[in-house]
Parts: sequence; structure tokens; C-alpha cells
Amino acid sequence: MGLFSLDIGIDLGTANTLVNVHGKGIVINEPSWVTIEKRSRKPLAIGARAKEMVGRTPANVIAIRPLRDGVISEFEITQAMLGYFIGKAHQQTIVPLPRPRVVVGIPSGATEVEKRAVLDASMAAGAREVHLIEEPRAAALGAGLPISEVRGTMIVDIGGGTTEVALMSTGGIVVSRSLRVAGDELDQDIITYIRNKYNLFIGERMAEQVKITIGSAYPLTTEKTMTVRGRNLVTGLPEAIEVSSVEIREAISGSIQVIVDTIKDALDEAPPEIVADLIESGICLAGGGAQLQGLVERLADELNLRVWVAEDPMTCVARGAGIILENLDTYRDFLVSLDRRNSR
Repeated sequence: MGLFSLDIGIDLGTANTLVNVHGKGIVINEPSWVTIEKRSRKPLAIGARAKEMVGRTPANVIAIRPLRDGVISEFEITQAMLGYFIGKAHQQTIVPLPRPRVVVGIPSGATEVEKRAVLDASMAAGAREVHLIEEPRAAALGAGLPISEVRGTMIVDIGGGTTEVALMSTGGIVVSRSLRVAGDELDQDIITYIRNKYNLFIGERMAEQVKITIGSAYPLTTEKTMTVRGRNLVTGLPEAIEVSSVEIREAISGSIQVIVDTIKDALDEAPPEIVADLIESGICLAGGGAQLQGLVERLADELNLRVWVAEDPMTCVARGAGIILENLDTYRDFLVSLDRRNSR
């Protein structure tokens, strides 16, 4: 059935999984959540439906994310999730058991064991051939950066679990940093801040909502406020409080500074010719975290370079994986090589 299967590119993210089908574009963009039956560990719901159940499951059901910091932490559940998304991508076809060629984005700092886990989970989920690509390379391709040219370009891909920083020239990565501080860390900062300041315990979904609505990395023209709901740790009763964007900026400032310092560190290691190129081309931001309010202004201010956000930053890695699939022979050098052959 491999001949009739669709080639697909997958951005296997900590927060969201995106699937790019050759010739169709991005057909799936769903949260990387799975709800499982506690005792049997059998998956009950995957993707958007599973995320809706977070914090609302009965005692015999748990909601988990099988990826942490951009890598697999629950192998069998990741396999089930990949199988579900591969099957869903083939829903409109006549293939009963799809066996597609797959390109999967992985963090540039992934170990051999972590790479092998992604490859094995993809094969077990039904792929007939699996290729891995480092996320910053895929994101740069998806963002339309001229990475094959001699001049230097830079991409910062801020996802849910990892922030990938890469300086590229002539198709290769000159300097890279993979940092396990990203969107999840910001959510955790907000949970901790509200718990410490207001004795209010809020869930991950509430924290994410706060980050998206009023979170910022730089002072806003008009500061905002938002009602936050949770459980009072003193009384144990439900409570709603009003928080401001100034407070949330303070809450996440530590993690934002770590990202800024990592970018500075990469620039410090870059050859002067590439840094000179960046004065003209600037730094491209990709990933869901690139949409944080004021991040562009904060980075431009601290790095003294033009900073811009890629078009539709969340889909850059998936689009880049799709470009690789269309021109597999051209971009073969971009793929991550492993010790043994990975195709059946």
C-alpha cells in the first residue's frame, strides 16, 4: 500500500503536532495530548478532544503529553498518537493501511537515543520510510529563508518545549543552540507567580490562556488586565482575581532573559562575516512562542538587530518538512543521519 500512501511531513511538537501532506498542505494542527485509561494505559482520546479533557478527567483516566522538552517521554503513547495522525491524514484516500514516507522535525540538541525513539515510533506507527530533520533547518526552509545561499541567516524557533537558535550559511548550520526553555516554561512561571503572590492554584490551560491574552516580553502601549480563575490554597474554595500584563511580564521575565542570553551567546560565537550579514537580513522568529506580544521589540532592543516574525510562524517546521519531501534528493544533505539504515 506504500505506493498509494501520501508522503507526509510531521512537526512532532511538545505542545502541538502538525501534519503536512504532499500536495495538500497542512491538514492537521492539533494539540499533542492523549487521554489514557489509567490501568490498561489504552488511549481514549487524542489531539484536540484530549486537550479539552485536561483537568476534567475522572479518576480512572489521565491526560498526558507524551513529549516533553521536544523529545519522546512516553514511547507507546507517542506511537499511538502518530498512528492516529497518519491515519487521519489518509482519511480522504482509499488506502486502508497507509504506509507513507515521513519526514519528522527533531530538536537540534536531541541525543542519538532521542532521535532513535522518534524514528522507531514513526516506523511502529506505520511509516515505510522515515527521515529526520533538525527543526531549525526545517523552520528556516518553511519561513522562506535563503539558507542555501552563501550569506548568513538566523532563525529562532520558540516552541512549547524547546527554543532552537541557529545561524546558517551555504545550507549548513554554523552555530546552533537548543534550549529547553520555551512556551511550557512560561506557563509554569505564570502558575508559580500566581500561586506565590495570590495563594491561587491555576491549571496549565488557564496559565496558557493568560500568556496568550496578556503575556508580553516588552512594555505594551496599553497595558491589559484579565480575570484568572482557580482554587484558593488557603480556603480551598474557588476564587477569581484580576491580574495585569505588567505582573505577567514580571512573572515570565526570567525565562525570556534566558532565551535572550542564549541568542547573544550564539551571536558571540558567530564569525564576523555572518554577523555583518545579519545586520541586513535580521533575525527570523518562528514557532508558537514567536507570537508573544512585545518579543520582537525586546529582542531588537537587546540584540541591536532587526527582528521579524515569519509568516504563520507555528507552521514553519511542518512546511519545511513538506519542502524536503518534495525535493528529497536535493535536500538529502539536510537530513539527520543515524548509525543504521531507517527504511524498510
